[in-house]
Amino acid sequence: MSHSTFPTHVTLVDVGPRDGLQNEAQPVAAADKIELVHRLQAAGLREIEVTSYVSPKWVPQMADNAQVMAGIQRQPGVRYSVLTPNMKGFEGALASRADEVVIFAAASEAFSQRNINCSIADSIERFRPVAEAAKAHGMKVRAAVSVALGCPYQGDVSPDAVEDVVKRLLDIGTDHVGVADTIGVGTAGRVTAVMERAMKHVPLAELSGHFHDTYGQALTNIYASLQLGVHIFDTSIAGLGGCPYAKGATGNVATEDVVYLLHGLGITTGIDLDRLVDAGAFISGVLGRKPVSRVSNALLAKRATA
Repeated sequence: MSHSTFPTHVTLVDVGPRDGLQNEAQPVAAADKIELVHRLQAAGLREIEVTSYVSPKWVPQMADNAQVMAGIQRQPGVRYSVLTPNMKGFEGALASRADEVVIFAAASEAFSQRNINCSIADSIERFRPVAEAAKAHGMKVRAAVSVALGCPYQGDVSPDAVEDVVKRLLDIGTDHVGVADTIGVGTAGRVTAVMERAMKHVPLAELSGHFHDTYGQALTNIYASLQLGVHIFDTSIAGLGGCPYAKGATGNVATEDVVYLLHGLGITTGIDLDRLVDAGAFISGVLGRKPVSRVSNALLAKRATA
């Protein structure tokens, strides 16, 4: 397939501040989270998942959600989203003037039961009032279909199961659906099959991919999605975010690596790679380690020897 069939522009949603940092054992100061968001938007990101309104008992790293949202110097044209698992979370999102709420449902019954102690159908019904409230307040609703390409408890997940969850999420009023390879086991052929099922119900303008790099397949899976016309992807600055269900594995695909791929294909992103690398180096420095991003490490090494 020639490059002419690829999208000409791709939108990246950086989930590093929320999905990336939520599993960090060491506390990250609100000021550093705010600085990270500022650096991401300065690099050209226009979609940033900032925090989540969840119980601090379950996710202590996100206990400063309101403080972080209040501290951001907002730029016009940038959409700031937050994860909201319930109506209490939605109230926090509303008070913080979030532009978009993020909800989620698993494509595996085993995963749903192990993680939130209810069936897939029940979990989606719980989100119905959240979606309705968001709509009433003019907020966009973005949903993720987690473990869409494999589950740590049941193994394979069928495209039929993913398609069923996509339809259920649309039924409750979801605007946007993301197909998420939560444990990073997907391969290009499987990704193509699942995306084609989602595309039967979701317009390309509201469909995205969220790929973890556990088995080193994330960039290949993005490439396969591009060939279908998918042009929105979740990524995480510096590759932040381990995979809690696969011990020792890397998590989210690094934003820097995806931008390097896209620019190499002649696809525009509106993102300045050098400033993006700076943002990744900043938060990696806060955490006291190197970025997971290979592109970031290569460019930082090149700078050091220049």
